[in-house]
Amino acid sequence: MDIGEVESWIDSNWSTAATLREWWSALFEAGLAFPTWPQGLGGLGFSAAESRLVSDALAAAGAAGPPSGVGQHLGAPTLLVHGTAEQRWAWVPVLARGEESWCQLFSEPDAGSDLAGLQCRAVRDGDEWIVNGQKVWNSGASRADRGLLLARTDPAVPKHLGITYFVIDMHQPGIETRPLRQMNGDAEFDEVFLTDARVGNDRIVAGLGEGWRVAQTTLAHERANIGGRRSAGATFAPGAANGLLDQRLGDLLAPPSRDGEPERARIGGGYLLPRSAALRLAANSGRSGDGALRQQLTDYVSRLEVNRLTTIRARDNSREGRPGAEASIGKLAMSNLARRSRDLAMPLLGAAGMLSGTDAPDGGAVQHMALSSFAAGLGGGTDEIQRNVLGERALGLPREPQPDRDVPFDRTPRV
Repeated sequence: MDIGEVESWIDSNWSTAATLREWWSALFEAGLAFPTWPQGLGGLGFSAAESRLVSDALAAAGAAGPPSGVGQHLGAPTLLVHGTAEQRWAWVPVLARGEESWCQLFSEPDAGSDLAGLQCRAVRDGDEWIVNGQKVWNSGASRADRGLLLARTDPAVPKHLGITYFVIDMHQPGIETRPLRQMNGDAEFDEVFLTDARVGNDRIVAGLGEGWRVAQTTLAHERANIGGRRSAGATFAPGAANGLLDQRLGDLLAPPSRDGEPERARIGGGYLLPRSAALRLAANSGRSGDGALRQQLTDYVSRLEVNRLTTIRARDNSREGRPGAEASIGKLAMSNLARRSRDLAMPLLGAAGMLSGTDAPDGGAVQHMALSSFAAGLGGGTDEIQRNVLGERALGLPREPQPDRDVPFDRTPRV
């Protein structure tokens, strides 16, 4: 299928009368859900460049893009590299059709930057494993069908060697999720408690004790996505728990109301102030002619463009199964841009910056962005971790000292 055929297919099949489930199924059957994935699994084996053309065509037609979530951006790409044939055919099509929502169960209260120090245990019981532990900062865990779980299966070996990667069912006794309220007012993360939860031996990805190696693939894809995701039209969360699958596309794509929270869409609603919003804020503040401000705006817009191009390179490499150092570069750049965005926008609001919600300009979108900016340097690996990755893996610098690296985990002192 060439790009002309893609555009023709979109013209013939896109309809706002369809439900989201029907549209995602149609994208899957055509191989246009995730074009770089193999045929039959939601793709056509396209190159990253060809996949970008499909994204552009969907956006140009005003069509909804494919499902967007942890399973689609992290889980499926990891399974395509490390999963068995049975695992790929069981789960990748389901993710491509948006039928399930997945979450990532990596970080723990005492294992964030030192992820290999995780203490969640999985003990074998016949053909199953019994899992006990706590995970934290898990996006969308309360609505997830499955989780990408790292658990310690062998505490008698050094910490990096005793970890196994599982795909665990979230809808079972013994798994409890609790929302975490952030300072921006949102609760997009959860903490997860696992108490005698069970996962089958056939849910191990890549083999016993291979969890750290598999996790590096997942984390590389995560960095590439956090650095900036190219939108293929409007995107929606997958899975039944998100309540969107059987809604009509016309209703989902209807313009937001002008009251309160939906006004954030005019600013962007994330970590960064879009170029157009930055220019509008400057004009509204009456400072468009201020030389110093113009220099700040020029610097900010230039950095946005550089990061956009770096992100395209990172995402293309990720889609083709070779995520590289540019993913960490893009992640660091995103953190820096989030801080610059905050420090540029808030002074432009002046005294109005102290307001929030419906009392504030644009429904408090700039304030929400400012309070969200800190997360950019934490999620997906802190800035310090990204610098370590670049220094050690890209530049070949000496590794950071890790006295416990070769010590059996059960002999490592715990604070």
